[in-house]
Amino acid sequence: MKPIKFDRDETKAIVGEIQDYFRNELDQDIGVIPSEMLMQFFADKMGAYYYNRGVYDAQAALKARMDSLHDDLFALEQRTKHLR
Repeated sequence: MKPIKFDRDETKAIVGEIQDYFRNELDQDIGVIPSEMLMQFFADKMGAYYYNRGVYDAQAALKARMDSLHDDLFALEQRTKHLR
């Protein structure tokens, strides 16, 4: 898996979320650089877990759609004397 990279606007938004969390939940202020370091730590060490969860969810959604499509196609079949 290639490293997770965020553009400048995404990084700014994530850093803001980290700073808000520290301020609101921990009653602590955290600077931009420590926030970026924490963001990078989570991206490096835990990003794959979140990424994989997204892949698993996409696989489940695709399987459900394919099962539904299979059922829809089966319903289109015309009745004949030939048995499958």
